[in-house]
Amino acid sequence: MAKRKKLEAPSAEDMNRFEDEFRRETSGRPPLGQGAPIAQVAGEAAQQLQTASAEMRAGQARVAAELRELNEARVSGLLMVELPLSEIEPDAMVRDRIDLAEDDMTELRQSIASHGLRLPIEVFELAEPADNGAKYALISGYRRYMAVRALHELTGQERHAAIRAIVRPRAEADGAFVAMVEENEVRAQLTPFERGRIAVISAQQGAFVNVEDAVNRLYASASKAKRSKVRSFAMIFEELGDMLTFPEALSEKRGLRLAQALRAGSEAALREALARRVPENPEQEWATVDSVIAHSDDVPPKSGQGGRPRRTAPPAGWQNADVLRTTSGITIRKMRDERGYVLRFEGGKLDSDLMDSLMVEIQALLDKP
Repeated sequence: MAKRKKLEAPSAEDMNRFEDEFRRETSGRPPLGQGAPIAQVAGEAAQQLQTASAEMRAGQARVAAELRELNEARVSGLLMVELPLSEIEPDAMVRDRIDLAEDDMTELRQSIASHGLRLPIEVFELAEPADNGAKYALISGYRRYMAVRALHELTGQERHAAIRAIVRPRAEADGAFVAMVEENEVRAQLTPFERGRIAVISAQQGAFVNVEDAVNRLYASASKAKRSKVRSFAMIFEELGDMLTFPEALSEKRGLRLAQALRAGSEAALREALARRVPENPEQEWATVDSVIAHSDDVPPKSGQGGRPRRTAPPAGWQNADVLRTTSGITIRKMRDERGYVLRFEGGKLDSDLMDSLMVEIQALLDKP
């Protein structure tokens, strides 16, 4: 029979030894209830990945937002870019400015060469590239474009091969013409003839229904009297634009007088007189025009065949203290009633445009201090 082994309780010294060995063996292990070391490492890696992914997603969102803002700016015409000169067609639209004064252009080129281009030009993207490869049409800034192009041709410097531009939304023809006129009215005062000319040309190109519509749309913010004057110069361009050598030199007063003569039927006589002589300066040209106008005013109406001859018109000048007859055949009578003075205008050459102009002149006279 086997002899049983007698068990003895461990002493305090043995218990201390057991606990020390246990602590050594379990040091570095996760506390009870937590995962093994490999699980802990995997968890930490997953946590870092999630943090990195969140930062990446935030960065992607910022980039997408910036791209949206950039596209919105481009669509709204708020984007400024550097465009090669070769990609811009400066003559895609007929310009409202006729001449570029060489002195002014020289000054502009010197300014750009010294200080750079201070104001960008405006363009819009063409629906299809032009035959010369241009992708954009010039709206405003024609003088600046021509100055930079001249600098590039003169110096060959790369910094003048491109120009700063604002890309506007692609516009219909009427909107483009309006934008061009507005820009030039602010930056470079147009002459009366230039205003009338661009109204006629824009209507001829189909941007507007007719000249009347062109004037009303191009100069929508102008007074009724100013639009009336533009229509007068538009008629001068239509009937004498191919004959006048210095049309831009016509003052407002001379232009309105010429327009009145054209309305009275002097076009043929004016064209004949202008064809006989090529003027050397604006004053010579106006002298030719003025002689025709004065002659037409002085010619009395022809009498009928037989019967009593028609009464000739009285000479121009003061008929008496209250009646004035002008060289254009218009009679002005001064009258008075219980409310004040009345001016009466009589004559076949009167029309609404002329009366609008007279009202403006009277206003200017009475507004003076």
